[in-house]
Amino acid sequence: MNNLFSLSKFKLVFLLYLTSFLSIGNANANLNPKADGVIRILAIGNSFSEDAMEHFLFGLAKADGKKVILGNLFIGASDLDLHWKNASGNLGKYNYRKVGIDGEKVKTAGVSIASALADEKWDYISFQQVSTKSGLYETYLSPLANLLNYVKSKSESKTKYIIHQTWAYRSSSPVKRFEKYGNSQENMYKAIVETTKKIKKKYDFDLLIPSGTAIQNARTSFVGDNLNRDDLHLSLYLGRYIASCTWYEMIFKTNVIGNTFYPESISAYQAEMAQNAAHYACKKPYRVTELKKFKQQK
Repeated sequence: MNNLFSLSKFKLVFLLYLTSFLSIGNANANLNPKADGVIRILAIGNSFSEDAMEHFLFGLAKADGKKVILGNLFIGASDLDLHWKNASGNLGKYNYRKVGIDGEKVKTAGVSIASALADEKWDYISFQQVSTKSGLYETYLSPLANLLNYVKSKSESKTKYIIHQTWAYRSSSPVKRFEKYGNSQENMYKAIVETTKKIKKKYDFDLLIPSGTAIQNARTSFVGDNLNRDDLHLSLYLGRYIASCTWYEMIFKTNVIGNTFYPESISAYQAEMAQNAAHYACKKPYRVTELKKFKQQK
């Protein structure tokens, strides 16, 4: 009888313990930011990351029922050397642009890389070289190795890392920095492709986002070499939309063709071309796909 009572008492204590443990586990799951279904993406960049992901990536994700938070650590014309200098000195030099889960953008001045890394449990963090050096392999090596190690030391173990393949300048660009590529858009594009391909392999990046190839694909369409608002940056709507489509497909591993979101300033036909340019860049990130279907403007 005593043995039976002791056994029943043991079972009762065990059940109470198990119930308590499961309750704590469920509470922790509710507090876990990864359980909220939000994908958090941070760029350590400049105006080229602004063009590529600040404006239309949120809308593409929302149209497909995906929740995102986007961050861009912005300094215009910043290169990897400057990013490493700011990281190693813990300097609050960035304009931190953050698009929240509601789609509203908040800009905060004087932010450091460390502060932005601590702001969210980022799922993806991207790196890119300044456009003038984007096809020059040697310019990546020292600053990127140091910066990548620094960021990894302050990030989640499951965070994935992106190298952003930026785009070549407009063919007629008069800017002096274009001379590094013989004032040739084709030479610049090929240099960017070869360099980012090697960098992805050397530093074992999880993703390469081929915005450069997507833009080059689109240049084979009726749009031609008219995707820049100046000689360097993308046009406010169509150019930026192409780059954002590329980010969307690579990160979410979802074919962007057919996504219902596109800015009102472009036509449905232009959006279709943009989505195709991005999709084929994601399939073939290191070579141009000619968009034969989109030779004529509708």
